[in-house]
Amino acid sequence: SIRYLIAHVIVLPPTTLAIAGFCFIIGAMGKSAQVPLHVWLPDAMEAPTTISALIHAATMVNAGVYLMARSLPLFASVPYWTDTLMWIGVITAFLAATMALVEPDLKRVLAYSTVSQLGFMMFALGLGFSGFTAATYHLMSHAIFKALLFLGAGAVIHTIGTRNMYEMGGLKTSMKVAYYTMLIGGLSLAGLIPLSGFWSKDYIFLTAWETGRYIPLAIMVV
Repeated sequence: SIRYLIAHVIVLPPTTLAIAGFCFIIGAMGKSAQVPLHVWLPDAMEAPTTISALIHAATMVNAGVYLMARSLPLFASVPYWTDTLMWIGVITAFLAATMALVEPDLKRVLAYSTVSQLGFMMFALGLGFSGFTAATYHLMSHAIFKALLFLGAGAVIHTIGTRNMYEMGGLKTSMKVAYYTMLIGGLSLAGLIPLSGFWSKDYIFLTAWETGRYIPLAIMVV
C-alpha cells in the first residue's frame, strides 16, 4: 500500500523512486487532463450533465490530483519532482483558461474550466508540503461549485435545446432559479469573496507567495 511505501521510503533505491515518481506524474496527467494530455476532457462532454456534474467535477478527473496528493510524502524528495508538478499545473491552468475564451459550447467551456482548476490543484501540490492543504481544499470546493454549474448548464440546455452560447441570452426572467444558482457558482469559480472559491484559490496564491514562487504565481493570477 502507499502507506507502507511511505513508511519505508528511505530504503527504496533513489533511481527506482525517481522513475516511479515521474511515471506517477504521467499517469496523473492523463487522469486529470493535464497538458499535454488535456484534450480528452472537453470531448467527454457528450454525457448527460448530471453525469458530468459527478464525474467531471467531483470524482473521476480529480483522481489524478488525489493520487499526487496521496503520494506527495513518497516523492517529495525526488529532485525536480515537485517543480515538474508545479509547472505542469501552471501551463495547464493558463492554457485551458485561454482555450475556454473562444469556445462557444457551454459544456465544453465548463470542461476547459475544470482542466484549468485541476491545474491550480497540481500547481499547489508542486509547492510541496506547504501546498498540500491548499490543493485538497480547492479540490473539495471546486467539486461543489463546478457540479452546481454543470447542473445549471443542464437545465439551460434542456430548456432551450442548444449548447451554443451564441444562441442563448435573456434567460433571467424565465429561468430564475437556474440564473441565480449559476451566478453563485460562477462567482465562486471566479474566486469572489465570501464564496468558497475565494478561500481555496486565495489559499493557493498565498502559499505560492509565502514559498517565494513569484513568477509562476504571476502566471496563475493572470
